[in-house]
Amino acid sequence: MATLSEQEQIRRNSMEQMRSLGIEPYPAAEFVVTGYSDEIRQNFSDDLQPPRQVAVAGRIMSRRIMGKAAFVELQDSHGRMQIYISRDDICPGDDKELYNTVFKKLLDIGDFIGVRGFVFRTKTGEITVHAQELLVLSKSLRPLPIVKVKDGVTYDSFDDPELRYRRRYVDLIVNEGVRNIFVKRTKVFNSMRNFFNEAGYMEVDTPILQSIPGGASARPFITHHNALDIPLYLRIANELYLKRLIVGGFEGVYEFSRNFRNEGMDRTHNPEFTCMEIYVAYKDYNWMMQFTERMLERICLEVNGTTDVQVGDNVISFKAPFRRVTMFEAIKEHTGIDISGMNEDQLRQVCRELHIETDPSMGKGKLIDEIFGEKCEGNYIQPTFITDYPIEMSPLTKRHRSNPELTERFELMVNGKELANAYSELNDPIDQYERFVDQMNLAQKGDDEAMIIDHDFIRALEYGMPPTSGMGIGMDRLVMLMTGQVAIQEVLLFPQMKPEK
Repeated sequence: MATLSEQEQIRRNSMEQMRSLGIEPYPAAEFVVTGYSDEIRQNFSDDLQPPRQVAVAGRIMSRRIMGKAAFVELQDSHGRMQIYISRDDICPGDDKELYNTVFKKLLDIGDFIGVRGFVFRTKTGEITVHAQELLVLSKSLRPLPIVKVKDGVTYDSFDDPELRYRRRYVDLIVNEGVRNIFVKRTKVFNSMRNFFNEAGYMEVDTPILQSIPGGASARPFITHHNALDIPLYLRIANELYLKRLIVGGFEGVYEFSRNFRNEGMDRTHNPEFTCMEIYVAYKDYNWMMQFTERMLERICLEVNGTTDVQVGDNVISFKAPFRRVTMFEAIKEHTGIDISGMNEDQLRQVCRELHIETDPSMGKGKLIDEIFGEKCEGNYIQPTFITDYPIEMSPLTKRHRSNPELTERFELMVNGKELANAYSELNDPIDQYERFVDQMNLAQKGDDEAMIIDHDFIRALEYGMPPTSGMGIGMDRLVMLMTGQVAIQEVLLFPQMKPEK
């Protein structure tokens, strides 16, 4: 066991002294809470007689002891509130040990207590719980980094990003506002789920362990199934399973899926992330654009009360409709070069002229993607649908009805990053098989993100899939936007970190 600090040893000694006094620092009995900090303040009335009786529980965040009385700031799951403790109220008999020894000497900031008493307003106007009974609920053996502000200067702030993400439990305790990010995260999910359910679509579950990593171009995590003695892959996307369900007769299905991609980490990427994918029969990508912008406008209103959000220096409006720009128009707009009709060699020359690094494994799709990513993507701050991608970039997408070299696909760009990706889904099994073969050819050239042929998915398409539109949206990035965060780690409770030394 690591060497204990002085404070940690003192707290362990306090724990043992409590036990010697017959007070269990980790009691098993239930403590029934009847009021929370925000609700108590909202519902308080000076005219209520007798005063409201409540039972509150939480963590001691500060205390001021004044002889026979004390004030405690208690933090519960809804916020903080003041507790007034009088020695003679919590120790009405001759034995004052609970107050004189336990409360004054053995309890520490960070400990959990339960308090039963009544609500009143102090002479300074603060709504407070007057304690009539106090119980120790849990002893904290490590001191908290208590943030203090004096004369406008903050002391002992817990703001180092690595420590905050690694010790999220401490971050949630001491940094106001962090909890609200994750409350909003849940609201985003609930709002989206309600939007889909009202439309009549069904939430489903699909496998995380897959024999073929399909549905996206990405590098998978590989594991091994001992009983079957086969390699398995952690899901990179759930698209192919959801489209099997459309084949099976469901008209609209969606899933909030945990996906895994064995790629780099930065401020907008985590190796495991949450994606929502939805597939609706008899629709196309034009319908999906309208559906998506209506959904995002509603989510923003329900989560923030407005269609505008501040993200860094940018105010982003989710008021529908959103701008629509084709991919080739976007590249021409930001580079001055019209790449339509160019072959692979011509695209490599364009990359050289634009000082974009390439490698021999890149086909036309990857080259175009590099040009767009380097020169265009970061310019789209307001929500913008980038449409009509080249066929080489979209192996699961239906060919464009007016140009067979393109596909009916859009990506929604917001704040310079992709937020959503959607198609008119390819439902021609012969065309789909040929696209998979093209992907395998890219893999042989060294593209380790190229798709593998999923023969069972081809077989499913051969039974017939109706015209369908599908859309995937990165939920972590959406939460970043809805909460004004610029790093994905701020919206993940436990982001991936390097092992501690």
